[in-house]
Amino acid sequence: MRALISVSDKTGVVDFARELRSSGWEIIATGGTMKLLADSGVEVINISDVTGFPEICDGRVKTLHPKVHGGLLARRDDPSHLRALEENGIGFIDLVCVNLYPFRQTIAREGVTMEEAIENIDIGGPSMLRSAAKNYRDVTVVCDPADYATILEEVRASGNTTPATRLTLSAKAYTHTAQYDAMIATYMRDKAGLNEKLFLEFDLQQPLRYGENPHQQAKFYRGGEPVAYSLAYARQLHGKELSYNNIQDANAALSIVREFDEPFCVGLKHMNPCGAAVGRDVVEAWTKAYEADKVSIFGGIVAVNRPLTREAAELMKPIFLEIIMAPSFEPEALELLSSKKNLRLLEVPMERCGGAQRQLVSVSGGLLVQELDLDTCEVRADMCVTAKRPTEAQLADLNFAWRIVKHVKSNAIVVVKDGRTLGVGAGQMNRIGSAELALKQAHAQGATEGLVLASDGFFPFDDCVTLAAKSGVAAIVQPGGSVRDEDSVKKADETGIAMLFTGMRHFKH
Repeated sequence: MRALISVSDKTGVVDFARELRSSGWEIIATGGTMKLLADSGVEVINISDVTGFPEICDGRVKTLHPKVHGGLLARRDDPSHLRALEENGIGFIDLVCVNLYPFRQTIAREGVTMEEAIENIDIGGPSMLRSAAKNYRDVTVVCDPADYATILEEVRASGNTTPATRLTLSAKAYTHTAQYDAMIATYMRDKAGLNEKLFLEFDLQQPLRYGENPHQQAKFYRGGEPVAYSLAYARQLHGKELSYNNIQDANAALSIVREFDEPFCVGLKHMNPCGAAVGRDVVEAWTKAYEADKVSIFGGIVAVNRPLTREAAELMKPIFLEIIMAPSFEPEALELLSSKKNLRLLEVPMERCGGAQRQLVSVSGGLLVQELDLDTCEVRADMCVTAKRPTEAQLADLNFAWRIVKHVKSNAIVVVKDGRTLGVGAGQMNRIGSAELALKQAHAQGATEGLVLASDGFFPFDDCVTLAAKSGVAAIVQPGGSVRDEDSVKKADETGIAMLFTGMRHFKH
């Protein structure tokens, strides 16, 4: 039995080769792998001694040879294949252990040139993997060091791997080369300015009990590159398994949290904020957010952007919550909240990250792709389009409301005062309906004057401004851009409301 080993990731390869050799296998290796094995005392044959041909072109050509691929691809049950090998002096290769040049790591380096990237495109490695994988009935193919232990256990037991293991390893090898080729294709297509194809790579994070409803199957996958404010890269510290709806809601909450640098807390239900606030610390932020809507937060999700303290945990514990998310939990807070069996506690990386991220939305038979809506402009006094100007306190509330309303389902209206939400109108078929809901909720809390209102889209008529004026609103922020903007500005001037146009809308369908 012969094994050909040529790896970039040399984790565990010496012990793997040594065990194979102890089981009577011959070991063939290339370049750096051969040197490592020889220096470690493993008896090894140079690939050039097998092919009768030296490595050429700076190592670009070394395994692309009939004595390699013939030994891999020949079927042991086909007499013509056996005759061809005998006539050409080719021996079987029964196992290939290959992992590929580190292309992903290369292109991730800052300042890497295209020439450097191209030199890290593996040619011989994928060819050997594919040849061995195709002939899995007779050949073992391994590309993941995590499989070494299984292979060695079976070799020690019977001298070779089992057919079932070889089939599994073949599938893994094809997956490995497919991912590798897709990564290279994506890089080269970007350099060439091509965009008519989209390659996606996601790994199974966990199977879910069901989807939105019990009759729907579901799984949770995550992308290959870690990003901040991502549930896919969160660490669950306590509680039962996340559900499909938990994941959707938690993602929506994290999207809001990333808007704020000051201490902030949001409560969320059904992908809409039901209470949000800034404060001096996480305790004040939680208290204000909870008081914004004590009813809706029941069974909801809470996210904060500061380490969760024991004091904050003591305030949260009596409330029925599904999930609490934070960048970290103080030990006393974790101990206290862990007494609630079903409460999920998630530690989420919240370091700022640069670069545009994509949002993928499936539709029947297709996929919508867009950049995430990460840009939120600062609401400034010079955006005011009315005679009435906002006060400094109102301007701070306008900025707060503007960062919240972009995450509320359209049509969206948010009413705010003193750095916390008082009313949220979400997902209505017309904007005045959302305004009525948000203002009614604010009034139910006794807030009837000095309110700030934010709208995710422009006002097509002046009805929202009229209602706002009757309902104690002192300042409004909206994108502007309606052909009837002047009607809203005129009504605001008549009623003494300060109104600001940002020039940027934030629809969330």
